[in-house]
Amino acid sequence: MAAFKQQRMEIEGRTSEKTWRVKYRPVIDAAVALLIGSRPPSNAAELCDAVLTRWEPGSRQRQIMRQNLYAFLRFCIERQNFKACWTPPPVPKETRKAKRIGYPLSDAQILRLLDGIPDDEPGRRWRFAIQLLATYGLRPEELRHLVVKDGTDGPELWCTYRKSTGGHEKTQPRRLHLLLVRDLDGTPQDWNLLARVQISEARPPLGQEGKGGEALATYLKRRTVWQQLKTEAEHAGEELTPYAFRHRYAKQSHAARLPVASIAKAMGHTIDTHLKSYAKFQPDAVADAYKAANTPLATTR
Repeated sequence: MAAFKQQRMEIEGRTSEKTWRVKYRPVIDAAVALLIGSRPPSNAAELCDAVLTRWEPGSRQRQIMRQNLYAFLRFCIERQNFKACWTPPPVPKETRKAKRIGYPLSDAQILRLLDGIPDDEPGRRWRFAIQLLATYGLRPEELRHLVVKDGTDGPELWCTYRKSTGGHEKTQPRRLHLLLVRDLDGTPQDWNLLARVQISEARPPLGQEGKGGEALATYLKRRTVWQQLKTEAEHAGEELTPYAFRHRYAKQSHAARLPVASIAKAMGHTIDTHLKSYAKFQPDAVADAYKAANTPLATTR
Protein backbone atom coordinates (compact mmCIF):
# COMPACT_ATOMS: atom_id res chain seq x y z
CA MET A 1 0.00 0.00 0.00
CA ALA A 2 2.85 2.40 0.79
CA ALA A 3 4.28 2.01 -2.71
CA PHE A 4 0.88 2.69 -4.29
CA LYS A 5 0.41 5.78 -2.12
CA GLN A 6 3.84 7.07 -3.14
CA GLN A 7 3.02 6.46 -6.79
CA ARG A 8 -0.26 8.35 -6.58
CA MET A 9 0.88 11.25 -4.41
CA GLU A 10 4.56 11.85 -5.14
CA ILE A 11 5.34 10.41 -8.57
CA GLU A 12 2.07 11.10 -10.39
CA GLY A 13 0.97 14.01 -8.18
CA ARG A 14 -2.65 13.04 -8.71
CA THR A 15 -3.77 12.66 -5.11
CA SER A 16 -3.70 14.92 -2.06
CA GLU A 17 -3.31 13.66 1.50
CA LYS A 18 -6.96 14.38 2.17
CA THR A 19 -8.10 12.53 -0.97
CA TRP A 20 -5.95 9.57 -0.05
CA ARG A 21 -7.42 9.48 3.46
CA VAL A 22 -11.04 9.82 2.35
CA LYS A 23 -11.22 8.06 -1.02
CA TYR A 24 -8.38 5.52 -1.09
CA ARG A 25 -7.55 4.44 2.44
CA PRO A 26 -11.01 3.06 3.41
CA VAL A 27 -11.28 0.66 0.47
CA ILE A 28 -7.63 -0.41 0.47
CA ASP A 29 -7.63 -1.00 4.23
CA ALA A 30 -10.75 -3.14 3.81
CA ALA A 31 -9.09 -5.15 1.03
CA VAL A 32 -5.89 -5.73 3.01
CA ALA A 33 -7.88 -6.83 6.07
CA LEU A 34 -9.63 -9.48 3.98
CA LEU A 35 -6.41 -10.66 2.36
CA ILE A 36 -4.68 -11.25 5.69
CA GLY A 37 -7.76 -12.74 7.32
CA SER A 38 -8.44 -16.37 8.10
CA ARG A 39 -10.41 -16.98 4.87
CA PRO A 40 -8.88 -14.68 2.24
CA PRO A 41 -10.45 -14.38 -1.23
CA SER A 42 -8.62 -16.28 -3.96
CA ASN A 43 -8.95 -13.76 -6.79
CA ALA A 44 -9.78 -10.16 -7.58
CA ALA A 45 -13.46 -10.78 -8.32
CA GLU A 46 -14.04 -12.37 -4.90
CA LEU A 47 -12.06 -9.61 -3.21
CA CYS A 48 -13.96 -6.79 -4.93
CA ASP A 49 -17.35 -8.36 -4.22
CA ALA A 50 -16.50 -8.74 -0.54
CA VAL A 51 -14.98 -5.28 -0.07
CA LEU A 52 -17.54 -3.22 -1.96
CA THR A 53 -20.52 -4.55 0.00
CA ARG A 54 -19.71 -1.77 2.49
CA TRP A 55 -21.09 0.83 0.06
CA GLU A 56 -24.58 1.05 -1.38
CA PRO A 57 -24.97 -0.47 -4.87
CA GLY A 58 -25.25 2.16 -7.57
CA SER A 59 -24.12 4.98 -5.27
CA ARG A 60 -21.49 7.51 -6.29
CA GLN A 61 -19.45 6.52 -3.22
CA ARG A 62 -19.34 2.89 -4.31
CA GLN A 63 -18.32 3.94 -7.81
CA ILE A 64 -15.39 5.93 -6.40
CA MET A 65 -14.29 3.12 -4.11
CA ARG A 66 -14.45 0.58 -6.94
CA GLN A 67 -12.41 2.84 -9.19
CA ASN A 68 -9.69 3.29 -6.57
CA LEU A 69 -9.62 -0.39 -5.59
CA TYR A 70 -9.20 -1.32 -9.25
CA ALA A 71 -6.37 1.20 -9.57
CA PHE A 72 -4.67 -0.41 -6.57
CA LEU A 73 -5.02 -3.90 -8.04
CA ARG A 74 -3.69 -2.78 -11.43
CA PHE A 75 -0.69 -1.26 -9.67
CA CYS A 76 -0.07 -4.57 -7.89
CA ILE A 77 -0.18 -6.44 -11.21
CA GLU A 78 1.98 -3.99 -13.16
CA ARG A 79 4.48 -2.91 -10.49
CA GLN A 80 4.48 -5.58 -7.79
CA ASN A 81 4.35 -8.74 -9.95
CA PHE A 82 1.05 -10.04 -8.59
CA LYS A 83 -0.49 -13.02 -10.38
CA ALA A 84 -2.98 -12.47 -13.18
CA CYS A 85 -5.83 -13.72 -10.98
CA TRP A 86 -5.71 -10.32 -9.22
CA THR A 87 -6.61 -8.47 -12.40
CA PRO A 88 -9.74 -6.37 -11.68
CA PRO A 89 -12.91 -7.94 -13.09
CA PRO A 90 -15.16 -6.11 -15.56
CA VAL A 91 -17.27 -3.41 -13.94
CA PRO A 92 -20.73 -4.91 -13.31
CA LYS A 93 -23.89 -3.05 -14.17
CA GLU A 94 -25.53 -1.67 -11.06
CA THR A 95 -28.86 0.03 -10.69
CA ARG A 96 -27.97 3.49 -9.55
CA LYS A 97 -30.00 4.90 -6.71
CA ALA A 98 -32.41 7.52 -7.95
CA LYS A 99 -31.13 11.01 -7.21
CA ARG A 100 -33.12 12.57 -4.44
CA ILE A 101 -35.26 15.55 -5.32
CA GLY A 102 -33.98 18.50 -3.32
CA TYR A 103 -36.66 20.61 -1.68
CA PRO A 104 -36.38 24.40 -2.19
CA LEU A 105 -37.59 26.25 0.89
CA SER A 106 -39.93 29.12 0.15
CA ASP A 107 -39.18 32.55 1.55
CA ALA A 108 -42.09 32.21 3.98
CA GLN A 109 -40.72 28.89 5.24
CA ILE A 110 -37.27 30.40 5.74
CA LEU A 111 -38.75 33.22 7.80
CA ARG A 112 -40.69 30.67 9.88
CA LEU A 113 -37.49 28.79 10.52
CA LEU A 114 -35.60 31.93 11.52
CA ASP A 115 -38.40 32.88 13.92
CA GLY A 116 -38.12 29.46 15.54
CA ILE A 117 -34.42 29.71 16.33
CA PRO A 118 -33.65 30.51 20.00
CA ASP A 119 -32.42 34.02 20.79
CA ASP A 120 -29.21 32.87 22.43
CA GLU A 121 -25.57 33.11 21.31
CA PRO A 122 -25.56 29.86 19.25
CA GLY A 123 -28.98 30.77 17.85
CA ARG A 124 -27.84 34.22 16.72
CA ARG A 125 -24.83 32.70 14.98
CA TRP A 126 -26.92 30.09 13.18
CA ARG A 127 -29.55 32.67 12.25
CA PHE A 128 -26.80 34.73 10.60
CA ALA A 129 -25.55 31.61 8.78
CA ILE A 130 -29.02 30.74 7.45
CA GLN A 131 -29.57 34.30 6.27
CA LEU A 132 -26.29 34.09 4.33
CA LEU A 133 -27.12 30.68 2.86
CA ALA A 134 -30.56 31.74 1.64
CA THR A 135 -29.63 35.21 0.39
CA TYR A 136 -26.50 34.18 -1.51
CA GLY A 137 -27.28 30.55 -2.40
CA LEU A 138 -24.23 29.21 -0.60
CA ARG A 139 -23.12 25.67 0.04
CA PRO A 140 -22.91 25.17 3.84
CA GLU A 141 -19.15 24.63 3.60
CA GLU A 142 -18.76 28.05 1.99
CA LEU A 143 -19.77 29.82 5.19
CA ARG A 144 -16.16 29.65 6.35
CA HIS A 145 -14.76 31.09 3.10
CA LEU A 146 -16.39 34.53 2.89
CA VAL A 147 -14.35 37.71 2.38
CA VAL A 148 -15.13 41.31 1.50
CA LYS A 149 -13.15 42.89 -1.36
CA ASP A 150 -13.00 46.42 -2.70
CA GLY A 151 -14.87 46.52 -6.01
CA THR A 152 -15.29 49.25 -8.58
CA ASP A 153 -18.64 50.23 -7.03
CA GLY A 154 -17.72 49.61 -3.41
CA PRO A 155 -17.35 46.57 -1.13
CA GLU A 156 -18.18 43.17 -2.66
CA LEU A 157 -18.80 39.86 -0.92
CA TRP A 158 -16.73 36.99 -2.31
CA CYS A 159 -16.51 33.26 -1.66
CA THR A 160 -12.96 31.86 -1.87
CA TYR A 161 -13.96 28.21 -1.52
CA ARG A 162 -12.67 25.97 -4.30
CA LYS A 163 -14.79 22.86 -4.65
CA SER A 164 -13.32 19.84 -6.40
CA THR A 165 -15.11 18.99 -9.64
CA GLY A 166 -13.22 15.76 -10.30
CA GLY A 167 -9.61 15.11 -11.18
CA HIS A 168 -7.48 18.20 -10.69
CA GLU A 169 -10.25 20.66 -11.50
CA LYS A 170 -11.70 22.98 -8.87
CA THR A 171 -14.22 25.77 -8.93
CA GLN A 172 -12.92 29.32 -8.89
CA PRO A 173 -13.48 31.99 -6.21
CA ARG A 174 -16.53 34.03 -7.12
CA ARG A 175 -18.28 37.24 -6.35
CA LEU A 176 -21.60 36.67 -4.58
CA HIS A 177 -24.85 38.29 -5.65
CA LEU A 178 -27.71 38.63 -3.20
CA LEU A 179 -31.28 37.60 -3.90
CA LEU A 180 -33.25 38.99 -0.99
CA VAL A 181 -35.78 36.90 0.90
CA ARG A 182 -39.24 38.50 0.90
CA ASP A 183 -42.03 38.31 3.44
CA LEU A 184 -45.66 37.51 2.61
CA ASP A 185 -46.28 41.14 1.64
CA GLY A 186 -43.38 41.04 -0.80
CA THR A 187 -41.16 43.26 1.35
CA PRO A 188 -37.46 42.38 0.87
CA GLN A 189 -35.60 41.43 4.04
CA ASP A 190 -32.30 43.29 3.94
CA TRP A 191 -30.28 41.82 6.79
CA ASN A 192 -27.21 43.96 6.00
CA LEU A 193 -25.18 40.80 5.50
CA LEU A 194 -22.18 42.22 3.65
CA ALA A 195 -21.51 44.77 6.41
CA ARG A 196 -21.87 42.06 9.06
CA VAL A 197 -19.30 39.88 7.30
CA GLN A 198 -17.08 42.95 6.96
CA ILE A 199 -17.05 43.52 10.73
CA SER A 200 -16.44 39.78 11.29
CA GLU A 201 -19.73 39.03 13.04
CA ALA A 202 -19.47 35.56 14.56
CA ARG A 203 -20.67 32.64 12.51
CA PRO A 204 -21.32 29.18 13.98
CA PRO A 205 -18.59 26.55 14.35
CA LEU A 206 -18.66 24.16 11.39
CA GLY A 207 -16.33 21.43 12.65
CA GLN A 208 -13.66 19.92 10.43
CA GLU A 209 -13.01 21.14 6.91
CA GLY A 210 -15.56 19.62 4.56
CA LYS A 211 -18.08 18.96 7.36
CA GLY A 212 -20.02 22.24 7.16
CA GLY A 213 -23.15 20.54 5.83
CA GLU A 214 -23.10 18.00 8.66
CA ALA A 215 -22.73 20.72 11.30
CA LEU A 216 -25.70 22.61 9.85
CA ALA A 217 -27.78 19.43 9.63
CA THR A 218 -27.03 18.58 13.27
CA TYR A 219 -28.23 21.99 14.44
CA LEU A 220 -31.33 22.07 12.24
CA LYS A 221 -32.63 18.62 13.12
CA ARG A 222 -33.02 19.77 16.72
CA ARG A 223 -35.36 22.58 15.69
CA THR A 224 -39.09 21.89 15.84
CA VAL A 225 -39.78 24.09 12.81
CA TRP A 226 -37.21 22.16 10.74
CA GLN A 227 -39.03 18.92 11.52
CA GLN A 228 -42.30 20.54 10.41
CA LEU A 229 -40.66 21.67 7.17
CA LYS A 230 -39.29 18.17 6.64
CA THR A 231 -42.83 16.81 6.79
CA GLU A 232 -44.00 19.43 4.29
CA ALA A 233 -41.21 18.41 1.94
CA GLU A 234 -42.16 14.73 2.24
CA HIS A 235 -45.76 15.57 1.37
CA ALA A 236 -44.43 17.17 -1.80
CA GLY A 237 -42.49 13.98 -2.60
CA GLU A 238 -39.14 15.68 -1.99
CA GLU A 239 -36.39 15.64 0.61
CA LEU A 240 -35.37 18.48 2.90
CA THR A 241 -31.61 18.87 3.28
CA PRO A 242 -29.23 21.64 4.40
CA TYR A 243 -28.97 22.55 0.69
CA ALA A 244 -32.62 23.69 0.75
CA PHE A 245 -31.46 27.31 1.11
CA ARG A 246 -29.26 26.97 -1.97
CA HIS A 247 -32.16 25.33 -3.82
CA ARG A 248 -34.29 28.34 -2.89
CA TYR A 249 -31.73 30.65 -4.48
CA ALA A 250 -31.72 28.61 -7.70
CA LYS A 251 -35.52 28.46 -7.90
CA GLN A 252 -36.01 32.18 -7.24
CA SER A 253 -33.28 33.09 -9.72
CA HIS A 254 -35.08 31.14 -12.44
CA ALA A 255 -38.41 32.64 -11.38
CA ALA A 256 -36.85 36.07 -11.92
CA ARG A 257 -36.05 34.95 -15.50
CA LEU A 258 -32.30 35.44 -15.02
CA PRO A 259 -30.08 33.84 -17.71
CA VAL A 260 -28.95 30.31 -16.87
CA ALA A 261 -25.31 31.29 -17.41
CA SER A 262 -25.63 34.10 -14.88
CA ILE A 263 -27.28 31.86 -12.29
CA ALA A 264 -24.65 29.15 -12.70
CA LYS A 265 -21.84 31.67 -12.33
CA ALA A 266 -23.42 33.20 -9.22
CA MET A 267 -23.75 29.73 -7.67
CA GLY A 268 -20.20 28.69 -8.50
CA HIS A 269 -20.60 25.85 -10.99
CA THR A 270 -20.80 25.21 -14.72
CA ILE A 271 -23.95 25.48 -16.80
CA ASP A 272 -23.94 21.69 -17.32
CA THR A 273 -23.68 21.07 -13.58
CA HIS A 274 -26.42 23.58 -12.93
CA LEU A 275 -28.83 22.01 -15.38
CA LYS A 276 -28.24 18.53 -13.95
CA SER A 277 -29.44 19.71 -10.55
CA TYR A 278 -31.72 22.65 -11.22
CA ALA A 279 -33.26 22.21 -14.66
CA LYS A 280 -36.64 21.62 -13.00
CA PHE A 281 -36.65 25.26 -11.85
CA GLN A 282 -36.44 26.66 -15.36
CA PRO A 283 -39.58 28.48 -16.53
CA ASP A 284 -42.06 26.11 -18.15
CA ALA A 285 -42.72 27.30 -21.70
CA VAL A 286 -45.94 25.26 -21.84
CA ALA A 287 -47.24 26.83 -18.63
CA ASP A 288 -46.28 30.28 -19.89
CA ALA A 289 -48.17 29.67 -23.13
CA TYR A 290 -51.35 28.63 -21.34
CA LYS A 291 -51.03 31.51 -18.91
CA ALA A 292 -50.87 33.89 -21.83
CA ALA A 293 -53.88 32.18 -23.43
CA ASN A 294 -55.90 32.80 -20.26
CA THR A 295 -54.87 36.43 -19.94
CA PRO A 296 -57.64 38.77 -21.16
CA LEU A 297 -56.71 40.65 -24.32
CA ALA A 298 -56.09 44.35 -23.87
CA THR A 299 -59.06 46.44 -24.96
CA THR A 300 -58.30 48.71 -27.86
CA ARG A 301 -60.04 52.05 -28.21
